[in-house]
Amino acid sequence: MAQKNIRVLKVGTRGSALALTQTKWVVERIRERHPEASVEITIIKTTGDKLPDAPLAEIGGKGVFVKEIEEALLRGEIDLAVHSLKDMPAEIPAGLHIPVVPAREDPRDVLVSRGGKKLEQLPKSARVGTGSLRRGCQLKHWYPGFEIVPIRGNLDTRIRKVETQDLDAVIVALAGMSRMGISEKVTQIIPDNVIVPAIGQGALGIELRTDDDYVAKLVSFLDDPESRIAVEAERAFLACFGGGCQLPIAARAAVTEDIVSLVAVVASLDGKTLIKDQAAAGTGHAAALGKRTAKRILAKGGKAIMESVYGCR
Repeated sequence: MAQKNIRVLKVGTRGSALALTQTKWVVERIRERHPEASVEITIIKTTGDKLPDAPLAEIGGKGVFVKEIEEALLRGEIDLAVHSLKDMPAEIPAGLHIPVVPAREDPRDVLVSRGGKKLEQLPKSARVGTGSLRRGCQLKHWYPGFEIVPIRGNLDTRIRKVETQDLDAVIVALAGMSRMGISEKVTQIIPDNVIVPAIGQGALGIELRTDDDYVAKLVSFLDDPESRIAVEAERAFLACFGGGCQLPIAARAAVTEDIVSLVAVVASLDGKTLIKDQAAAGTGHAAALGKRTAKRILAKGGKAIMESVYGCR
């Protein structure tokens, strides 16, 4: 690809409506900054897309949404990939990296309920849909009578399941609702003291080949340092738990001036045990903060919980 005359810049993504919306946003920003660039979107069907009804834990966890895209990137079939960072395992394949994290959307979860009821207004035996162990375990801690109903599918499909599966509510990410332009359907933004968000939730990751300095420079303008530092702390926390299984863990970091703060949680599958920790450090020590927080949680009982879930270590 010649530096002065870009012929085609191929951007890889999943084919879901949300993934395409996110990718089109990135492509539009590239075209605005580099009008000389010819940018094409390449849709790649991942294992997660091919098996929309299978539980994530049974088909490979987080990596099922990125593996085929990363393979295409390594083969040179695409020049960059746009991911939801919450779909990314902690370990990135050799030869790839994520140097660019655009400004993050609000990472919190939201409730979409029947009749506009908030969590505290739902029946004690409410049926609440989510495909996330993290959400389900934390919710069971605070509302032990709730029935957690596993659901998967595109965002609009999951929301419709309030009606089609006779659910009282579903829990989804606020970022997805905002990006799809359907925030008016949100019943309640769930505070962090009830459900800590997923690692990387609300953030996009631009994945590139490590030897492609030209494309890295081309898209560097999209990077938001505060968002990148925050997810660095969260993903360092994730890495200490193996990072590949679908785990009942959560972490949210935020940057204020030169300080990054982190709150993290590990919960048992039945929700009875919830181990929480929080700390802060200078922004230059985000990864170290994530690792220290993980070690404290593991020492306080998190290791026993992890060893009980799918044999993860």
